Amino acid sequence: MNTAIRLENIYRAFKNHFWQKKKEVLKNISLEIYQGEIFGFLGPNGAGKTTTIKIITGLIKPDSGKVTIFGHNVDSMEAKKRIGFLPESPYFYEHLTGYEFLKINALLSNYIDYKDRVHDLLEKVGLKEVANLPLRKYSRGMLQRIGIAQALIGDPDLLIFDEPLTGLDPIGRKEIKDLILEQKAKGKTIFFSSHILPDAEAVCDRIGIIIDGEVKEVGELNKLLKRGIKTDEISLEDWFVSKIKKNHA
Repeated sequence: MNTAIRLENIYRAFKNHFWQKKKEVLKNISLEIYQGEIFGFLGPNGAGKTTTIKIITGLIKPDSGKVTIFGHNVDSMEAKKRIGFLPESPYFYEHLTGYEFLKINALLSNYIDYKDRVHDLLEKVGLKEVANLPLRKYSRGMLQRIGIAQALIGDPDLLIFDEPLTGLDPIGRKEIKDLILEQKAKGKTIFFSSHILPDAEAVCDRIGIIIDGEVKEVGELNKLLKRGIKTDEISLEDWFVSKIKKNHA
């Protein structure tokens, strides 16, 4: 299978103050994400999910290791132009309307005839009726929806979502899951992080589980479920803790 994302021995450490010892956030992790699949990157808060995503998108650099996107170096324009990205806590210029915000992103993505594209995406994410409302008046869920629309605006081959269902009500969660599946049907690759197992169970072909900066499991979800992940858990936190204790018993 062709590879969309390849991480090779990625190591990253941070320190908050110059006198502090560096904290290892990613400990030589390696991952391969295939073209056309939905890959869920799961782990408890603080496990290293967002740092991994920032490295994949080129927002920060690893201390060591290599990242390629469709065979291109992550810092290259060839890689960047094929990525659509929704960060965990998106913040947008609040005086723009939803329509204006997507218009700017469409023009940045070289959509000269942007009107149809913007209107189509506003309808797709359920914001058509508030297209002319300033973003400062959007709810948390509405901002999440407009963030997803901007990630889609350039019709990228790779969509990277950091906790994309945060702030959405049950209907909104179902709609975004359907949208993710729709993108897969178009041949797109989707990489998204979550700490909610049922979200991954609903859409993912494979998942990777990261704990304390280390990738502990990678595989098809149904096979991992047979090995002890409980589908009725709201969060993976309990499973992670029990798994760690078992491995260190």
